[in-house]
Formats: sequence, structure tokens, C-alpha cells
Amino acid sequence: EVQLVESGGGLVQPGGSLRLSCAASGFTFGSYSMSWVRQAPGKALEWVSSISSTGIFTRHRDSVKGRFTISRDNAKNTLYLQLNNLVTEDTAMYFCATDLSTAVRAVVPGTRGQGTQVTVSS
Repeated sequence: EVQLVESGGGLVQPGGSLRLSCAASGFTFGSYSMSWVRQAPGKALEWVSSISSTGIFTRHRDSVKGRFTISRDNAKNTLYLQLNNLVTEDTAMYFCATDLSTAVRAVVPGTRGQGTQVTVSS
């Protein structure tokens, strides 16, 4: 059974930083691409970033390019999202996600964790 457990969210001021982590289990983590998605209050889920199985290829949505960085440590079965220069519009629940595929796509994968809340406010 695929299990994804996110952590690292919190309350941060505009311009601040956070590092989200996702501990994966129940599947061969290093064989599949992974993604981060988010859901702001009252809005639909939206794709944020994806990374290939080896970590070589990454994609980010335009609004977070240059501010967010997705990475992974396959030896630790862990996915990361570094969030820098946060703005209020980044406030959302952030989910680690996978479709157990090797494609690096700008879509919301079907399997997600329980999420970690990021709130950007002064």
C-alpha cells in the first residue's frame, strides 16, 4: 500500500522560507516520478512541481519558478519541496503525490498524502 506522509508546513511571513518533506513507503520510491500539489481554501487542487525518478528532470508551475525547488533522496525514500520568497498566494495545503509512473507531467496525480498546511501571513 502506497503511503505518503508530509511534514514541514507552518506559519511564515511573506518573504520567508519553508522546507516540506514527504516520507514515502509501500512502493519502490526510486522507480517513479513524484510531485507536489496544493489546494488553497475554496479552490481546486493545482499541480506545483514534479521530479523524475532519478531527480535529474524537474518541472515547476510558472508562478513558483525561481522560488520553489523540488528534490528527492532515493536512499531515504523522501521527497522535498524548498519554498523561498513565499507570498500570501502560496497559502494552501500541500500534498505529496504520485501516479506510479515515470512521466514528469504537469498534472495532479491520483495518490496523495494527508497534506501539510502552509500559511503565509504577516
